[in-house]
Amino acid sequence: QVQVVESGGGLVRPGGSLRLSCVASISGSRISAMAWYRQAPGKQRELVALIGTSGSTDYADSVKGRFTISRDNAKNTVYLEMNNLKPEDTAVYYCNTQAFPVSYWGQGTQVTVSS
Repeated sequence: QVQVVESGGGLVRPGGSLRLSCVASISGSRISAMAWYRQAPGKQRELVALIGTSGSTDYADSVKGRFTISRDNAKNTVYLEMNNLKPEDTAVYYCNTQAFPVSYWGQGTQVTVSS
């Protein structure tokens, strides 16, 4: 049985920080890339950050310099450290795990940035 579970969302003031975590319980498969996406109300889901098995990373321009993605391969866990949060970062954040040939999604965790 496959489970991808995010945690760490919440309400934070502008300029604050949050750390999201995602654990992928995927047996019998080899996990490759892991990523974070987000979807704000009325908008399409967009890629926030991606990390490969070797640790190579890619970020959306809107979060470069503020967000950091990392992973622990032994624990099948990916993290998203979010600093200097802005109201426009408000969205549901989803974890995506690639385990060929399937792409797995978590249920999402809400991040709200508001004063």
